[in-house]
Amino acid sequence: MPPDSNPEASPRTLKTVERTTRIIEALETLDGAGVTELADHLGMSKSSAYHYLTTLRQEEFVVKKGDQYELGLQLLLSGEYVRNRNLLYRYGREEVEELAESTGEYANLFTEEHGKGINLYKVRGSDAVGSGYQTEKLQRPDQLHCTATGKAILAFLPEDEREDILDLHGLPERTANTITDRDELLEELTTVRDRGYAYNDEEEVEGLRAVGAPVIDRDDNVLGSLSVAGPTSRLKGEAFDEELPEEVQRAANVIEVNINMATHGTDSRG
Repeated sequence: MPPDSNPEASPRTLKTVERTTRIIEALETLDGAGVTELADHLGMSKSSAYHYLTTLRQEEFVVKKGDQYELGLQLLLSGEYVRNRNLLYRYGREEVEELAESTGEYANLFTEEHGKGINLYKVRGSDAVGSGYQTEKLQRPDQLHCTATGKAILAFLPEDEREDILDLHGLPERTANTITDRDELLEELTTVRDRGYAYNDEEEVEGLRAVGAPVIDRDDNVLGSLSVAGPTSRLKGEAFDEELPEEVQRAANVIEVNINMATHGTDSRG
């Protein structure tokens, strides 16, 4: 769910924690930085930047290499802990691996948090293209309106949550095909709900298409989605219009069944 967009309705926050998160984000954005560079980037004093970095290094979230400070592997351990606790990842990764193998393209497992999309898992098929771009997507949140996985989630969210996300993040243009008109997007999301899957037709990257389907639990909560993405030269005609949607929906259904059985004490893989 998206964060509260009304500051007056939000609880008081600790400035120290806010500054710490900004420093961690800046070290990622800058791919490491010295004290002066970080201070200039964040508009803070060098002494303050130094003390924050020293504390983060002491707590093993930051490492120092020469005069440069970089994010440490402790964050990787924390990230793996969070991902492994996620039901969608635990019961969806095998299906994503099978999708990548059967299609030869990139298969993706995706969820929503704070109104943005998080790529939980990606598997590269034997013929897949764009590995650099796909790897980068694992390291940053996605807009929801321009991806098949994102639209598959938006379509099945409660209306108030969907509206909050669109209010908060808008509909920025990524390509000439990106839907930037709210009414047009809502009309497409209605179609997605009716047919059960979503398309990304060069709306995120020119030359790239994708088909995505939601993963929904027995209480109608949208846990996330999965998709297959590939170049327009291969994802076209019957393969794009019929075969791939059927395959993606089948995989989503298998994940739903496994999650529902596991959360009621029985794992169908056992």
